[in-house]
Order: sequence, then structure tokens, then C-alpha cells
Amino acid sequence: MVDRLANSEANTRRISIVENCFGAAGQPLTIPGRVLIGEGVLTKLCRKKPKARQFFLFNDILVYGNIVIQKKKYNKQHIIPLENVTIDSIQDEGDLRNGWLIKTPTKSFAVYAATATEKSEWMNHINKCVSDLLSKSGKTPSNEHAAVWVPDSEATVCMRCQKAKFTPVNRRHHCRKCGFVVCGPCSEKRFLLPSQSSKPVRICDFCYDLLSAGEMTACQSTRSDSYSQSPKSSLNDVSDDDDDEDSSD
Repeated sequence: MVDRLANSEANTRRISIVENCFGAAGQPLTIPGRVLIGEGVLTKLCRKKPKARQFFLFNDILVYGNIVIQKKKYNKQHIIPLENVTIDSIQDEGDLRNGWLIKTPTKSFAVYAATATEKSEWMNHINKCVSDLLSKSGKTPSNEHAAVWVPDSEATVCMRCQKAKFTPVNRRHHCRKCGFVVCGPCSEKRFLLPSQSSKPVRICDFCYDLLSAGEMTACQSTRSDSYSQSPKSSLNDVSDDDDDEDSSD
């Protein structure tokens, strides 16, 4: 079915509409063989609070952006190649239900659908697209992924030293390797994680010691694979400020 739609006028028109919604700041999306599979609003668990984001699933990429005007305009376009994606279901907790992790070597995050049916459809379609891509390319699924950042609201004290309390002066930082919320003194070091950046990035002392010793996987947080806790923020408290991946901390 995807092959049949690839060169259809209807598909070309739909992709063109998505391009126009992102305006001149967005990257072109129309290429031969690309098909728009589906779209919808998902709640993305960001550093500060859950935020509504518009997602577009193509047969080779996943695109999302901030909602500026409902169903008409979006900004801050993010494009994720599906070949690098793995997904894992998340257990329901509190107001955050029907969620799953989207994991890639460069960034990983949790999203939530409005209903269990929507969650199932999204996960099935993503898995099918990834499977088809890997089958055509002959590549194997990626076994490396960036840590899922623990939201700020889950940590009132540093998750490493368990002593430093966070205040407007004593700011929260995130380790790029384990995703923990840590204080400045516990995350003064930098380490090169090529899949995430061409420059050394902030990591906590615990991960730095393990990485320096060559134990590359030991410091990966288990939360990245089983994100079991969620902030109790209201899903309706949505803003268009920067996502966590745009933050320098």
C-alpha cells in the first residue's frame, strides 16, 4: 500500500501541506518514495512539563513541532530518521496514560496519546515502518540510545549526591548519559558522546568515572528503558517554550 501511495497526487499534496505548515524555517519534506502515514497531537514529556506537540509519521522519518495555530501552523521542526528508532511501552501512572518511549542514539523521550487505541495504532505503525526500512536496507536495529531525561519536577535534590537542594540559585542540570537531574558540583565534567554531539557534553561524576574506565554501558540509567515515574503536572498546562533538547543544561 505504501508503494502504491508513494507517487500519488494525494500523497504529494498532503506532504506539501505539512511543509507549508512549518513555513520557511522548516526543512523540505517532499522526496521520491516518501509517504505520509498519519498525523496527530501527542503529549511530549519535556524537561519542565508535558507539552502538546504535533507529530507526523512518514514511512522513513518522524517529524514533530510546536503547535502555533491548531492544525494550521507549527514551528521548531524536529526530524527523526526511523531507521534509528526503537519504541517501548510505558505503564500508566496518574494523569499520564497511554504512553511509550521513542528512543534514538541522539535523543529519547516519552509521548502520550489521548486513548489506548491511539497509542496502539501509533506504536504499530511506527514498528511497521521501522521494520520495513531495516528489511530494505539490511541494517540491524540500533542498540544504542540516548537517555530519557528525568523531568525537573521529579527531583527536589540532586539525584547523585542526594544532598544539594535545588533553588532558583542552585539550578538543575541533566547528565547526558544517564538522564538524571543533578547539581552543578556533581556535573562539572564533560565527555564526548559522538551520537549526541560533536563536542563534549555535560555528564555527572558517576557516569564520567565509568566512561573514563571504559565501562560505556554501565552508567546508562535503567529509567531509559523502563520509565516508571511521571510528574503529576496537568496535561492542559501547555506552552510553546523550548523543548528539553534545546536546553543547554
